[in-house]
Amino acid sequence: MIEDLNERRARLMGPNVPTFYRKPVHIVRGEGVWLWDADGKRYLDCYNNVAHVGHCHPKVVEAICKQAATLNTHTRYHHELVLNYIEELTSTLGHGISQAIMVCTGSEANDLALRMAQAKTGKTGIIATDNTYHGNTAAVSQLSTRRPPIGGRAPNVRLVPAPETTRPLGGSLQAQAQAFAQNVAKAIQELEDAGYGFSGLMICPVFANEGLLAPVRGFLDATVEVVRRAGGLILCDEVQPGFGRVGSHFWGHDALGFAPDVVTIGKPMANGHPVAACLARPDIMSAFRDLFGYFNTFGGNPVSAAACLATLHVIKEEGLQEAAADTSSYLLERLNALAHPNITNARAAGMFFGLEFDGERAEELVADLVEDMVDRGFLLNRIGRGGRTLKMRPPMPFGKEHADLLADALEAALAIR
Repeated sequence: MIEDLNERRARLMGPNVPTFYRKPVHIVRGEGVWLWDADGKRYLDCYNNVAHVGHCHPKVVEAICKQAATLNTHTRYHHELVLNYIEELTSTLGHGISQAIMVCTGSEANDLALRMAQAKTGKTGIIATDNTYHGNTAAVSQLSTRRPPIGGRAPNVRLVPAPETTRPLGGSLQAQAQAFAQNVAKAIQELEDAGYGFSGLMICPVFANEGLLAPVRGFLDATVEVVRRAGGLILCDEVQPGFGRVGSHFWGHDALGFAPDVVTIGKPMANGHPVAACLARPDIMSAFRDLFGYFNTFGGNPVSAAACLATLHVIKEEGLQEAAADTSSYLLERLNALAHPNITNARAAGMFFGLEFDGERAEELVADLVEDMVDRGFLLNRIGRGGRTLKMRPPMPFGKEHADLLADALEAALAIR
């Protein structure tokens, strides 16, 4: 009997290892915005922000290979590449954020951010939304709502209702920003009354995992004021919206017009090479370094730094941020033109797109639509409460010609539902 890949994965990796689709896709090659499976079928990648500047970008591949053939070690030895990268990266940031700890995953970066907030404030209470994801470590999994921790959440954690589009907080889209801020204020008071105090709010500026709210500039102003008044830190998870993906700005927090204290980044920063970072102001970094002994063997190694530098240069040289803004408005127009009785709205934040459905069968409809699109050669997924929002988050080289292919396929798929 021949063992198939599903069986082999279960035997070697254990049960319940997630895959994206009902019929898992066996990918063997990628280039730009395209992926190919083991049977030679080509897919338009409308979901993978890890390959930020396109799958197997030659300049990133060359940088990795060249540095791997020269030296790879860690930051207990001096090497300049990691310093060059931090200088170039932080030059894109304002708000006094000028220092970084390099790690390997976004989970590690967010874990560090929580500890930085504790070090700076001397308190342990932390707040996130009730429909988010910030990683896999024991600490940040307390904030991630996909599966509740064994034994329940830690008593120093509060999850506030996430903003939504079809069922907005406060009863209307106009009232939602203030309602969100009021819920954060209530959670802060609960943490203070319980004796934990309030160290910070961890938030994605575009609420990507909450369903891609795509908030307007100023949406978080009232919330930021609440956090500042309470002496807490804004911990901004830019793993998804960073590096020009929002189009109008290089960082999601700048698009919304607020100043974070700590910024975390990951997946896209080296085009899929395993690297991440936690960025902070010097006063926060100093507080952390004074209280925590921290070293990461692989964080900031020369090969990772070379991949990061190459990716940053490609974003700038190829004008990917500007192209994202152009493609965004074009695809949003196409999405708004789609006709189906269950569609409630289409929204975009640069190279993020959400198509939301409502109604009795909305969750089932979107789940089936995802699988239909895979059969048609398009990779995307769903997000938000109940998975009612079709989520599209393609690599940055995704252009208008690709947008037309996607919109045409969605139109055909919706026509039979």
